[in-house]
Amino acid sequence: MSWHNWIRQAHRWLAITFTVTVIVTFVALAQENPVVWISYVPLLPLALLLITGLYLFVLPYVVRRRGGRGTAGAS
Repeated sequence: MSWHNWIRQAHRWLAITFTVTVIVTFVALAQENPVVWISYVPLLPLALLLITGLYLFVLPYVVRRRGGRGTAGAS
């Protein structure tokens, strides 16, 4: 699997992880005595989503600027 495909797959799994952590956070904060630090749990997947999302956003522009048509495995 190429590097670009690996990052795209990781981005998809991070989106699922982020969604689950947000749901868990809502449930945990709805308790009678919520633990406040639990609200910071979704920030790690969100930061990783930002990094991988920016990479995937910039990727077509970089490939086009280099004069390539697609990824290396597409030949």
